[in-house]
Amino acid sequence: MHAARGFTLVELLVAFAIAALLVGLAPIAFERMRESAQYRDTVRGVLADLRLARHRALAEGRPVRFVIDLRARRFGLGEPQREVPSSVQVRATVAGSELTDNAVAAIRFLPDGGATGGSIDIARPSGDGVRLRVDWLFGRVEQEAL
Repeated sequence: MHAARGFTLVELLVAFAIAALLVGLAPIAFERMRESAQYRDTVRGVLADLRLARHRALAEGRPVRFVIDLRARRFGLGEPQREVPSSVQVRATVAGSELTDNAVAAIRFLPDGGATGGSIDIARPSGDGVRLRVDWLFGRVEQEAL
């Protein structure tokens, strides 16, 4: 006699249970991955715009402003152009002369290499994140953990 081939009912039930578990966990893992990508993209964008503003001020010999609108959740050079995702928390500390209506903050980079100074905190939903600090004397942009 030859042995019958196939799967037992218990083996099929175990396989279906594992598949159901994986399907149930996939949306949670995807959401975390999406939030992490949005956080990294925001940090890279703000850092790049700050450094670009400093470079333009030095190259063009005129003041250049990096602006972040905390109420509208947008940032950029001059007029805020890029959006801050809702999953990312942003706080700004700037000079009093660069804050309007408690919602729009700016850091002005000067042609002599200085800046008005300040910092921008960018945090994940979990609370950890980075602080992008602009030195007022030399206009250097530095990144540190919160």
